[in-house]
Amino acid sequence: VQLQASGGGLVQPGGSLRLSCAASGSIFSIYIMGWYRQAPGKQRELVASLTAGGIANYANSVQGRFTISRDNAKNTVYLQMNSLKPEDTAVYYCRMSIKRLGDGYLDVYWGQGTQVTVSS
Repeated sequence: VQLQASGGGLVQPGGSLRLSCAASGSIFSIYIMGWYRQAPGKQRELVASLTAGGIANYANSVQGRFTISRDNAKNTVYLQMNSLKPEDTAVYYCRMSIKRLGDGYLDVYWGQGTQVTVSS
């Protein structure tokens, strides 16, 4: 199983970006999908998560500005980021809890990270 994240880049304050993360491989089902971020010198933190049942959870710092969504048919999670601030600058990582085909093993997988820079 592999996760491929995309969509990062440089954006001005107040701008928007949309991140995507697609899972591929021997996937039976995907439970929780989420996005984390890590700024220089800081610990990785949860940005948003979304259960298979559609329950979303957001960090207080992004509530009302970011929206997480998923396309189960495409094994993909999205993060729509609006009203971006310089403090949103970080490497963003996707994370999924996936049950594999065949052995049915449930494990957590991470994407490679995509850089988001908010600057004028």
